[in-house]
Amino acid sequence: MFTTPIAASALVLCLCVQQSLSFTLHPFAAPNTRSVLALSSYESGSADETSSGFESSFSVPPLTESDIIMPEGSANPCVIKVLGVGGGGGNAVNRMVETNIQGVQFWGINTDAQALTKSMAKNTLNIGRKVTRGLGAGGNPAVGKGAAQESRAEIEAVCNGSDLVFVTAGMGGGTGSGAAPIVAEIAKDCGCLTVGVVTKPFGFEGRKRMQQANKAIEELQAAVDTLIVVSNDKLLQIVPENTPVTDAFLVADDILRQGVVGISEIIIKPGLINVDFADVRTIMGNAGTALMGVGTGEGKSRAQDAAVAAISSPLLDFPIKRAKGIVFNVVGGYDLTLAEINAAAEVVYENADPDANIIFGALVDPKMENEVSITVLATGFGDALKAGVDKGSSKGNSVGDALDADFYKTRRQNTQSPLGADASADETLDYVTGKKPKEKESGVSGFFRKLRRRL
Repeated sequence: MFTTPIAASALVLCLCVQQSLSFTLHPFAAPNTRSVLALSSYESGSADETSSGFESSFSVPPLTESDIIMPEGSANPCVIKVLGVGGGGGNAVNRMVETNIQGVQFWGINTDAQALTKSMAKNTLNIGRKVTRGLGAGGNPAVGKGAAQESRAEIEAVCNGSDLVFVTAGMGGGTGSGAAPIVAEIAKDCGCLTVGVVTKPFGFEGRKRMQQANKAIEELQAAVDTLIVVSNDKLLQIVPENTPVTDAFLVADDILRQGVVGISEIIIKPGLINVDFADVRTIMGNAGTALMGVGTGEGKSRAQDAAVAAISSPLLDFPIKRAKGIVFNVVGGYDLTLAEINAAAEVVYENADPDANIIFGALVDPKMENEVSITVLATGFGDALKAGVDKGSSKGNSVGDALDADFYKTRRQNTQSPLGADASADETLDYVTGKKPKEKESGVSGFFRKLRRRL
């Protein structure tokens, strides 16, 4: 027994430290298996006590072999992390985890502690425990922003040591809209190539949500190297009108997945044609807004068809010939031939600016049977994106120029537009941007037809 006052004080201190440390892991998480916040700490103690106790014990789990890719011919590992911010970002991360992507470390970041318990990501971070007490942002971006600012040190610890960080989120809500720009800013300050991959809400989600999304996208644009924005409303031009709303959101999640996979697989998978991280950084570093297209093909001309579908995707606002940088990835099964890779590459090169910086990869995926998939990422649109399709087009306008007629004609074919075959580029542009009333589409592109089979 301790008899001196000093010894007794030491015992009390030890007991307090032991009690504090007992809150650092989620009660359902086994040590060394999952990095999770102190969700159970809300059961006792004040918010201040909870936060300070956590901050003193938070640590990022060490990278495992599956989290690190060692590029061929290099002694330096490439560390890629995907940070799903908010509910929409968390859903997108769950889709990626389900596909068992290797060489990428996933994180779920949210103000809602309960939502994090359902995350499939191995690592989760509950931000803003003083601001929200783990109860979410209530749809208020200001709360989400404050939560990210409060947890800045933890977010920095997550990003440190990474080469490429994807910040994925659904814009319009509280956490995604408020926290994602801060998370991206921190990642870029840590020296990471930072890529935002986000969605804009469906129109039926309300005007306020759309306004919040647009403001958040502006803030995110300033914080990342490259920003890919997918408008959910554009998906309505592609999927059948009888698509259940749950499937529509799944399609949106899968588009985010395609964006991340299309970039990361070029780096992390040994392919028939290898691309290293330095190549990707050259194209995507400080590139601004990027546009993404995805296409698949089957049959005799599958590679060429996939390339045409990708470069004329409804997700693209402009032809790729306006881009100064292009990354594209060709994926096929064991039966993928060199001639097919060449055919796909020719389609891209023929439609691109001769001075554009283009890199591409080609790899074999055993799961791909009798089909070829191509993801195209175009960057460096400059003034074309500043002008924007929302400002309309007229004859001679850089957006509605007749030189783009082939691009819009192919888009009409992909979306089975009700416009006639002789419709002008201006008429088609109005149609795809929703400026004029349009009939209900009954068709669906080959890519989304296959996508629905997987849902």
